Amino acid sequence: MPELTLDLALRILAAFLFGSMPFAVISMAGSGIDIRQVGSGNPGFNNVLRVSKPRAIFCLAGDLGKGVLAILLLRHSAEPVTVAWLLGFAVMLGHCYSPFLRFNGGKGVAASTGVMLVLYPALALVAVASYILLRIAGSRLKLRERGALASLLSWVLFAVLVLVLNGPREALLAAIMLAIVTWRHRDNLQRLFSGLES
Repeated sequence: MPELTLDLALRILAAFLFGSMPFAVISMAGSGIDIRQVGSGNPGFNNVLRVSKPRAIFCLAGDLGKGVLAILLLRHSAEPVTVAWLLGFAVMLGHCYSPFLRFNGGKGVAASTGVMLVLYPALALVAVASYILLRIAGSRLKLRERGALASLLSWVLFAVLVLVLNGPREALLAAIMLAIVTWRHRDNLQRLFSGLES
């Protein structure tokens, strides 16, 4: 692990603040709708998509963009990839536990995808393509929790690709990120399994 200097700590804090910008709430500005009070109640892309596709596109662009910009602006080019991962974790945790939303937030998928598009562009694009295909298939099959399933399965694929192509050290970091994403989707998984049981 890199040494935690004051400079790095400040950059991690800045990445957290980047991540904490609640684009799901911002995207609904002027609509009279509080995204936290409709649908699943989750202030994230999938819930905005239930309400408005144009606003969901804005939300997705914002959530992806804050992950991309945090890494591009805050990572020094000569630093090891572990520093970039620390900044990525900070972005994701800011998204999931935004101080602007009383430490509530989204599920972290779009924000973490933005980070991975900078760190592993080819692998991230494969994961994004798999998400789109899984989401389309889930819609056609009318699966329960299809957004959550597509998100989680795409992250699993990404973590496996990192393991195969970049080795166990970076795969462990991807697995930690996957664990956070899975934890944030625990309610979705509970609903899915309860539906299967019934």
